[in-house]
Amino acid sequence: MKPPKQPGANGFRRFMQLASVFILGMVAGSVAYNVIYQTSYNLLWIQNKDLTIQLHQAEEDNRTLKKYNNQSTVIKEIKVRVEERDPPLDSLAVKEVAKQLHEELEVLRGRNMFDIDSDAKMARTLLNRKIYTVREKEYSIQIKTMLVSEGVLQVWVDMRPYIRP
Repeated sequence: MKPPKQPGANGFRRFMQLASVFILGMVAGSVAYNVIYQTSYNLLWIQNKDLTIQLHQAEEDNRTLKKYNNQSTVIKEIKVRVEERDPPLDSLAVKEVAKQLHEELEVLRGRNMFDIDSDAKMARTLLNRKIYTVREKEYSIQIKTMLVSEGVLQVWVDMRPYIRP
C-alpha cells in the first residue's frame, strides 16, 4: 500500500525552490554591485591621489615663483618625467616614485642655474639606481637626463621593477 499523499508537500517544495532562486539572485546581484562599486571607488581613489600630488607640486612651484620672481637665473620649478615602458608600469606607482624623487630634488630649488653642475652631479650620484618602495613593490630608477632651462629643472628617469639578486 502507498503512503497517503500530503496535500501541502508539493506546494511547499515549489515555494522552497522559488525562495532559493530568489536568494541566489540576491547574492549574485550584491556581488555584481560590490564589484562595480569597488572598481569605481578604486578609480576615484587613484584620481584623488594624482590630483593631490599635482596640487602639492603646484603649491611648491607657486611659493618658489613668488620668492624668486625677480631672479631669472634661479631654479624655480622642478619637473620629474618618467619614461614610458612596455609593458607600462602601475600609474600610481609611477606618480608616487616621481613625487618622492621630486621631494629629494627639492634641495636644488632656489639654486643658481649656472652653479648647478656640481649639485646635479651629486644628485645624480646619490639618486642613480636608488630603490623606492610603493605599495609593497620595489622600483629602481636611473636618471637619464637633467636639463635646466628658463628656471625649470627637468629630470628624465627610467623606472623599472627592482628584482633582488
